[in-house]
Amino acid sequence: MHPTRLTRALRFYFISDHQAPAASPLDQVRAALKGGASFIQYRHKQFQLSNFDELRHIRDLCRVNGVPLVVNDDVLLAKAVGADGVHLGQEDGNPREARHILGPAAIIGISVSTPEELRETDLAPCDYVGSGPVFATGTKADAKPVRGLHGLKEIVAQVPLPVVAIGGITAEHAGDCLRAGAAGVAVISAISRAADPATAAARLAEACDCAPRTFIENGWQDEFQLIRALVAPALQKPGEDNTVIPPGDDAARLAPLAFPVITTDTQREGIHFQADWLTPEALGERAVEVTLSDLAASYARPVSLFINLGLPAAISEATIQRIYDGLYAALERHGCRMGGGNIARAGRLCLDLFAVGEGRADIFPRRGAARPGDGLYATGPLGLARGGLLALQKGDDRFPDLVKRFQQPRARFDAAAVLAEHGVNCAMDISDGLAGDAAHIARAAEVSIHLAPQAMAQHPDLRRFCDTDRLDPEAIVLTGGEDYELLFACRPEVFASIRSHLPEACQVGRIEPWTGDYLPGIPEHIRSFQHG
Repeated sequence: MHPTRLTRALRFYFISDHQAPAASPLDQVRAALKGGASFIQYRHKQFQLSNFDELRHIRDLCRVNGVPLVVNDDVLLAKAVGADGVHLGQEDGNPREARHILGPAAIIGISVSTPEELRETDLAPCDYVGSGPVFATGTKADAKPVRGLHGLKEIVAQVPLPVVAIGGITAEHAGDCLRAGAAGVAVISAISRAADPATAAARLAEACDCAPRTFIENGWQDEFQLIRALVAPALQKPGEDNTVIPPGDDAARLAPLAFPVITTDTQREGIHFQADWLTPEALGERAVEVTLSDLAASYARPVSLFINLGLPAAISEATIQRIYDGLYAALERHGCRMGGGNIARAGRLCLDLFAVGEGRADIFPRRGAARPGDGLYATGPLGLARGGLLALQKGDDRFPDLVKRFQQPRARFDAAAVLAEHGVNCAMDISDGLAGDAAHIARAAEVSIHLAPQAMAQHPDLRRFCDTDRLDPEAIVLTGGEDYELLFACRPEVFASIRSHLPEACQVGRIEPWTGDYLPGIPEHIRSFQHG
């Protein structure tokens, strides 16, 4: 999770209490979420398999309301239920092992009570620290000595991560903890054992200055109602349209296409994106752009798009609608229409896209059309999307232009028109990185390509990012995927004319006769971007 968003989420942290006499952990979490809790930890020291369905229900409540869920102590349980992470005590496991098991996107929390414990704790794999008890608490029988606000300040001053205060905290104490430097406060009995847990949670949310939440009990329910809502904009668009029979029937009928061009793409949560990286609207736009990019690389005009949507149970209809708002915005940008699709339940969010376009009669670019003597060129800067992805993964907010390159790619139909008019018959889009995609051309054309990424590596945004993080910009240009610029081969004199129309275009290599190596001179450790 991006550190800025994580810090914000930690503001009001609720820990479930399996020993509360009146309310079950599920009811406690429901009340906390209704009241405004922004982070949930499931804690059950006597957990049994019979409790798994309850935890799964809690997971779904958290997901549909957009609130992170971590499991106390048990890394394997966190992985089994698909929680967002785990919170570990000092004696409950190695954070590095937890990171290895749960993956780079997981949230790892660690309890630290004293400066002595802090010195013994490996914080490198962790995302936040829980510190306390700040005040006396009766919830934990093995609670450590009270540290007070002074002890909390001491930990905050020494920890580079956000610190969550815990132990005996109520609405009356929350502000004191926040003023002491804590990113948030964690509460148990203040909600779990309150006469009215939801009201108690609302008071804590107010004390933590958390915005009220419109609580959602369930994710999407009615497939047919959802489909009607999602295709409604496609039915309302006026004007001429290649879709003779639009969405709503068993199939969409298209007007005749002289040279149909067809492509597919997939966007899967956890592989192509993390939900934390993109707004729902940006996710929808991005899915369309990367799919239509293949049509741009084929010099084809986009006509219609079809989507198979895999939806987890714990995603709200409002979120799905926002994804489609982004989809329709991108379709509108390129004059493409929604043709239809399908909806099915899935463990993670998934968009499988299928696009139809109309190619040109005079030219269709192929990877195998590169010839010795051609130069290899890109229509724009490379490596920037990879830099943006790395910045997102690191939680580095200093490079918004790079992050935008990853979050908001654009299919280069404008550049494709220029290449087509200049008769360039070897082109493809760059989705797997320069080295990987150049190798595709080399194999198809049975040529050797000498890559020269030096000019691309001088882009000022990429240089600044690499200098800050001590990375090799040339390696990022070679391996970084998802720029979605066009990679093309042509004679140098043709490129000179093309560059007058595309000033950001740049040479990235040259085509030579086959020497027995597709990419001579490329180090063994250079590998293309892998979507998996």
